[in-house]
Formats: sequence, C-alpha cells, structure tokens
Amino acid sequence: MLNDDKLWQVKKEVTERMLIHIKGPKGRKDRYTMLSEKALLILRHYLEEYQPKKWLFPGQNKKRYITVRTVEKIFASACRKARIQKPVKVHTLRHSFATHLLESGTDLRYIQEILRHKSSKTTEIYIHVSTTDIAGIRSPLDGLDLKGER
Repeated sequence: MLNDDKLWQVKKEVTERMLIHIKGPKGRKDRYTMLSEKALLILRHYLEEYQPKKWLFPGQNKKRYITVRTVEKIFASACRKARIQKPVKVHTLRHSFATHLLESGTDLRYIQEILRHKSSKTTEIYIHVSTTDIAGIRSPLDGLDLKGER
C-alpha cells in the first residue's frame, strides 16, 4: 500500500540506491532488483500523471492491486502490437534481462545474485550464447608474443 510515509520511503530508496523491493514473488523470497534511470523517469511521469493512492498499479477495483492475469493480458497485447511472432510470456523478460546483462559483460556470478538463484546451474539455463558472439571471441593464443613468427 502507498501512504505518504511509505511513498516517501519508496522514493528515497529508489532514488538513492536505484533499487526496487519486490515482495512475495515466486518462491516467496523477497528481493531487490536494480532500477534503471530510464525506468525511474517513466515511473516519475506515471506517478505525476495517475497519482495512485493505495497501490502503485491498482486494478480495476482501485482498492486492489493489479492481478497477474491482467499483467499477462497487457503483455500479450503489447506483443501483438509489436508484431512479436515468437511464443513469449512475461517471464521471458527476465530471461532477456539476464541474457542482455551477460552480453554486456556482466559476470555470471553477479547475474546469479541479481536473479537470486541458489545454484549457478539455474542461472545457466537463462543464458544462451549466440554463435555470432562465439565467432567474435579472440583466442588467448593470438595474444602471445611468439619469437620467430613468420
């Protein structure tokens, strides 16, 4: 719920630490996740525009929060509008997030921590490396200074 004290606390935590507290997700393990500067700007605009009272994202009944099913419907609609042909679910965003972190050079151990996986094997399921990425890797042998190179 959003009352004035909690809203201030959220604003302070979000803007100082750039973290969002996720309460009661799958597995009921509360966690923090990073918040990008761009997402923060969008959230600020949303808060100014809609001024939610009790929940950040209220459902049709303003006294209740948005349901998982509603989020799934919104996501499916956005996928249709974007002409995404592949079968995707909201969870696909988590997979894409992890993949983009890896491709931008984030260490797998950090990704494991961000995703809150106990086992690195679980994190590795999310990670698929494209053959174009593999083709761009330089062999460590190519960096050797060998005497008598021809």
